[in-house]
Amino acid sequence: MKREPRIGVGIIIRRGDEVLLIRRQNVHGSGSWSTPGGHLDYGESPEACAVREAKEETGVVVSHVTFRAITNDIFETDGRHYITVWMEGQHQMGEPVVNAPHEMSEVGWFRWDELPAPLFLSLENLLSGRCYPPADEESSG
Repeated sequence: MKREPRIGVGIIIRRGDEVLLIRRQNVHGSGSWSTPGGHLDYGESPEACAVREAKEETGVVVSHVTFRAITNDIFETDGRHYITVWMEGQHQMGEPVVNAPHEMSEVGWFRWDELPAPLFLSLENLLSGRCYPPADEESSG
């Protein structure tokens, strides 16, 4: 069976010094914490995908969405390979809720210096600087 990389989009949603995270379930990385995100649809821009996934998964509306980085994420145990396009935006409106209970069990705001564990591989790669362009410490928090 030929395995090919897929394209995912993650959205870092900021509210002051906090970031919105979801706890994944019933999907690869189950039990880990990540930002909202998902697969890039045909013909969709990464910005549009980020806004759509944030709304679909958490009910939150984001604005000022910009490109942050790209990570190369290989999930050995699941046999999956993703190129994740990381976007960043500001919380505009809406209180976060679990809109996709088949994919996530919790949602909440966390301070950058108090992130829950374990982190989803893609987010871990981004925060540790294993990304393109390489992240600097100042931009992570």
